[in-house]
Amino acid sequence: MRESASKRSAAARTSAAKTGAAEKETGAAQKPASTASAGKAAPAGKAAPAKKAATEKAATEKKAAPAKKAAAAKKAPTAKKSASQAKKSAPAKRTSAKRAPAGSVAPLVKKSAPPKKVTIAPKKATAAVKGLAPAKTVAAEPPGGESRTALVRRARRINRELAQVYPYAHPELDFDNPFQLLVATVLSAQTTDLRVNQTTPALFAKYPTPEDLAAANPEEVEEILRPCGFFRAKTKSVIGLSKALTEDFGGEVPGRLEDLVKLPGVGRKTAFVVLGNAFGRPGITVDTHFQRLVRRWRWTDETDPDKIEAAVGALFPKSDWTDLSHHVIWHGRRICHARKPACGACPIAPLCPAYGEGETDPEKARKLLKYEKGGFPGQRLNPPQAYLDAGGKAAPPLGAG
Repeated sequence: MRESASKRSAAARTSAAKTGAAEKETGAAQKPASTASAGKAAPAGKAAPAKKAATEKAATEKKAAPAKKAAAAKKAPTAKKSASQAKKSAPAKRTSAKRAPAGSVAPLVKKSAPPKKVTIAPKKATAAVKGLAPAKTVAAEPPGGESRTALVRRARRINRELAQVYPYAHPELDFDNPFQLLVATVLSAQTTDLRVNQTTPALFAKYPTPEDLAAANPEEVEEILRPCGFFRAKTKSVIGLSKALTEDFGGEVPGRLEDLVKLPGVGRKTAFVVLGNAFGRPGITVDTHFQRLVRRWRWTDETDPDKIEAAVGALFPKSDWTDLSHHVIWHGRRICHARKPACGACPIAPLCPAYGEGETDPEKARKLLKYEKGGFPGQRLNPPQAYLDAGGKAAPPLGAG
């Protein structure tokens, strides 16, 4: 037993020795191989700087990564905010669409066009006459709520009443021919007909024709016209229109409105006076008295003479226009004054909507009457016989009183 055990231990030692020797041989063999591999890897050492650069870049990228992440983080909230604002605005649009006023038409339905306004005749009704604007028989709606028919009836009745009161009504300027009437009417601006009638006898005695007045010395004419006021401007007008008559119309006064208004100092009012009283062609003379009375009677609310002419002309037949002008002007000069109308002595008081603006006591009102109605001389030095027959008196000459 002891021998077998000793044999076994010897055998174990021998195997261990052999194993150790083998391991030494193996280690010796591995060393040359590692040396050779080291020798071969030596050239790769040259690439070490490139690896270092790559390493540095990676490190830089790692450092930059947090900054990028921070920037991205900052941008992200901004984008989120803009998105949230867009979301908020979207509901606002929807709510604005929902809050559309009641009764609005659906978008798909076309809105109906608004009703067209009714065209009304213009207040100034005129006809085309080579740049002029003569009145038509068309007018605006009557003032004061009065119907058109009622206004026409009342206006015509007033004219009929005045025709009975002034059957002798006539132009209150002395004249023997159209030229004298034209000059006298131009001179009557800003003065009375009486003053003109007292001045023109001397003028026409020295310059009886357009040719004579056209060749006159302006200073001499000014001296004659001095009592009329604005004598320098009026001298220029009468000499200028006399030259125009001589050069353009053969020394004759034209009988057409469009020709008359081309003359110096001649307007529509003057032209209608001449046409109506020298040529027998109807026209409405809108002077200061006429304007005041037609507004006071509420025939019109217009203040422009041309519009007044159109409005009043529409109320009457054209054949009545000239006499109507005389009736209204005469009534304004004698009874229906600007400041103190004699309402108590007015023959058309029941038809006047302005009754009561003046003196209503009959006795006091009669003291306000002028000319033949008050027992005083008229404005003409040579009045018609019908005027004298009705109790009228001729005016005194210049300087007689």
